[in-house]
Amino acid sequence: MADGVGVFHGLIRPRAISALFIGTRKTRRRPAPGEEGAEGDAAQIPQLSRVANSVVSRCARILLLSAEDLQQQFEDEVADNVKESSFYARNLLEYCSYKALQVVTKQPHYLGDKEFRRLTYDMMLAWETPGVGDESMAKVDCKQTVGRDAFARIAPSCPAVADIISVHNLFDALTSSSAGQLHFLLYDKYLARLEKLLKPSKQVSALPLTSSLQLAEGEILLDVDGAVPTQPVLQHIGISARPGRLTLTSHALYFESLAVGYDKAVVYDLAADLKQVVKPELIGPLGARLFDKAVMYKSNALEEPVHFEFPELKGHSRRDHWLAMIHEVLHAHKFIRKYDLKGIQQAEALSKAVLGIFQYRAIKEVFHIIPTRSKILLPFSLSEKLPKGDEILEALHDHLKLLGMESQEDAVPKTLLDGKDQTGLRPVSLLVLSRKGFSLLKKTDEIEENGYLRDDFYVGRQSPLEVAVNQSMCYSGQAETARATVEQVKVEGIDTNLAVMQELLFPVIESHKRIHFLATWEDPFKSTVFLVLILFVLYRGWTKYILPGAFISLASLMLWHRHDRKDNPLEVFRITTPPSKNPVEQLLILQEAISQVETLVQAANIILLKLRAIFLAAVPETTKGVAVALIAIGAFFVIVPFKHLVFMMLLEAYTREMPLRKHSSEKLIRRMREWWVRIPAAPVKLVKSDNKKKK
Repeated sequence: MADGVGVFHGLIRPRAISALFIGTRKTRRRPAPGEEGAEGDAAQIPQLSRVANSVVSRCARILLLSAEDLQQQFEDEVADNVKESSFYARNLLEYCSYKALQVVTKQPHYLGDKEFRRLTYDMMLAWETPGVGDESMAKVDCKQTVGRDAFARIAPSCPAVADIISVHNLFDALTSSSAGQLHFLLYDKYLARLEKLLKPSKQVSALPLTSSLQLAEGEILLDVDGAVPTQPVLQHIGISARPGRLTLTSHALYFESLAVGYDKAVVYDLAADLKQVVKPELIGPLGARLFDKAVMYKSNALEEPVHFEFPELKGHSRRDHWLAMIHEVLHAHKFIRKYDLKGIQQAEALSKAVLGIFQYRAIKEVFHIIPTRSKILLPFSLSEKLPKGDEILEALHDHLKLLGMESQEDAVPKTLLDGKDQTGLRPVSLLVLSRKGFSLLKKTDEIEENGYLRDDFYVGRQSPLEVAVNQSMCYSGQAETARATVEQVKVEGIDTNLAVMQELLFPVIESHKRIHFLATWEDPFKSTVFLVLILFVLYRGWTKYILPGAFISLASLMLWHRHDRKDNPLEVFRITTPPSKNPVEQLLILQEAISQVETLVQAANIILLKLRAIFLAAVPETTKGVAVALIAIGAFFVIVPFKHLVFMMLLEAYTREMPLRKHSSEKLIRRMREWWVRIPAAPVKLVKSDNKKKK
């Protein structure tokens, strides 16, 4: 993008635009991408390519202007550096597209209009080849496709189509079967499904006539599952399980148990700060953990967790779908509470989550895709997972602060202003839902659509929110690359993993062997020299330089490797694998390892129980002796300087295997073991738990 700072404010006064596309379709055929505009060669803008001229001409008709008048508005309203930049053609195209889309999206059913879908798709095509010099690179035919950058730039200008936070992952989902290129048929199919999901009549029909569920004012129904008797949702509380219907709204979860009819709904509030925890869980009959098909919900308002099971024959996509939506609602309300959002700002934040869920449902229903952890389609959930996602939420909060501000020069940051208009931003996501017949506000609240409120569309550069998202995506790409390398180096088998660890720790193991060799005095000369060297370092007080010296040496070695390797790939670490073992042998190794761990835990427990016996005077004479020894050691630590203590302890430990001391050291260790064996362990009594699960 250019370095310009022009911002489009959406200065469009109300016009008679009820037949935006209908009128144009009756009078003339829509120009295909790359065809000449309807006005002929004289109406063409010289700086634009054929496909860009086609788009600008259609935008001008929507705005009831000529292409020349629209270009003149661009010249008058944007900053000089945007007009004079080398990206003039692209900036002009963005200006015309954003301005036309602001008008078009005032119609409630624009997503269902084929002309709207074709126009926005052509905007993306034109964005990739906006200038006359780009025409040679464009292949104007029916198989032309759109790339990631064009989609990410144009699609978020219609909040119903894409959210600026999740637009990159949405593109990946749309192009998962087309090698990263978006075909019009895929785009058209996605918008058609999205239009059906955003119909209020569709929401009402989701609830059966037998439902007694009454939603609060300003609450939007997001999804229902379990309405079909053959595919119920099972609610598990303790060891009991009840079939029923689960409903998710913008504020809560509702579960209606199925008996003769549906019982009164149990409400699980997702908007309140109840320390809710929602996660995937194993479930089964009578509390057995057999099937990975459940969502666990717990909060401060519940005595025990509730599990919602989504039975299906294969996999757990049904559970994952609901888990993602519930997490999005929770994260949205967490964001609202964190920044204490009220009124329009709160409704706009929640509208982003609602639109994200509808977009996610459209992708799932059309393409049968459940995105992975790194490809989440829901904006607030994605912000929680992305590196530096907190900065995305901060940028979103800064954007929401501008909603509904008065026209004051000091009310809006200077970096967001351009031209004469200095009013606040419009709640675009909230307006999308309100025009569709949904409402997240009370009847007493109103959304101002008149006046000169501007959209957050930046011509010639990225908005602060876009900048935060792109920076986070960059870090996310690095994390994904690193995660891929981790998956490549994972090996199977305990013995193979131990062999890898042994090779990686070879320097440490070798250093330990050499120090042990010196401490055993197998070579008295080398051991003596090492001892004298250590004592000299302690005597001169150089111990404080050991750690800094080690860090500096390590850093120097790393920098040398960096300079020496340059752009060469890292050499493969070669490891000799142990002889392969069959599954039975692997299980025996695992059993042996578990037995060794159990033995270590038992030994640690015995030590703790013996210490408990000494502390509580189970053996009075031993307790008295230990207490006297502790007093003597404490007095010794007070009288003798710390440096001398370290000196003495090191000398004692290092000379323990010295020929002059070996016999006496072995005798002392033997006596200590015999003394330890004579100490009894404190008694232990195992008591069964009295807690009984509710039936």
